[in-house]
Amino acid sequence: MERKNLKHKLKSYSIWTVILLIIVAALYFAAKELVPDDWFATHGKDWFIDHGVRILLIIVFSTLLYLALRKAIPHAMQITMGKGKWSSKAKEEQAKRTKTLSKVFVVTSGILILVIALFMILSELGVNIGPLIAGFGIVGVAVGFGAQYLIRDLIAGLFIIMENQYNVGDVVRIGSISGVVEEINMRRTVMRDLDGIVHFIPNGESGIISNFTKEWSRVNLNISVSYGTDLDHAIAVINRVCKEMAEEPLWKPSIIKAPQVLRVDNLGDSGIDLKILGDTKPIMQWDVMGEIRKRIKRAFDDEGIEIPWPHMKVYFGDTKPDATKQ
Repeated sequence: MERKNLKHKLKSYSIWTVILLIIVAALYFAAKELVPDDWFATHGKDWFIDHGVRILLIIVFSTLLYLALRKAIPHAMQITMGKGKWSSKAKEEQAKRTKTLSKVFVVTSGILILVIALFMILSELGVNIGPLIAGFGIVGVAVGFGAQYLIRDLIAGLFIIMENQYNVGDVVRIGSISGVVEEINMRRTVMRDLDGIVHFIPNGESGIISNFTKEWSRVNLNISVSYGTDLDHAIAVINRVCKEMAEEPLWKPSIIKAPQVLRVDNLGDSGIDLKILGDTKPIMQWDVMGEIRKRIKRAFDDEGIEIPWPHMKVYFGDTKPDATKQ
């Protein structure tokens, strides 16, 4: 895994290096076309000493600063998340929160470093950045009137991150879409549903957000038995199966509170529904519920307890059925 990550980083750095070289080459050839031929011979050396060295230092320092922040921010966030009120939370929740905030801060820092470095380079090139900054302000006001949805998304994203509504790795429902959160930034959330479809959701259109995996999750399922079943016996069998499963080494780390029958939940058309509740580690509730269903089916077969299915009785003729023979 470390070798794979190293190859990915080297590939990323190589791509950015090639892009930087292409930009430098483009600027060089553009300068040769716009500047007189004898300018480089008479002034090129002085300009490079006065400004070129500074531009190179700005580029190198900005790059080193960004790389340092990429290393320092996740480490700092990991230390911060382990203090105070976070110390009592699950390690999985801390890891997801740390990953989410680190990515947001790294991206934001990278954008700020890029903008500041760009203005400094323009200043070294002799461009008066005062009117340029003022122009950006005017353009920003004009764009602001036409970018209301973008501003709304940014504000909503800020509150999502500040309030810790969900993190990368959580299973959430936003509107009518459910899935695993793969990425969060100030503008939008990226989710992947159970079919593998990736959804890009602007934060301003999130509406009601439901988090299925915040700190802990819950087993919530109904098991039906036929009307002829001894309910006390069925409840005892279900509780025994759930307790044995919660004590097994394979499942014990995933179960916080052993599931058990809460109540008779419904008298249905074909059977009686028994409500089962229990607490699990985040995102483990579906695995636990699937295993519980399999074990209860096996235990019901051994105990002779019938799991009902929809059925109907059909009578022919006008003769009414004798209720005493039902």
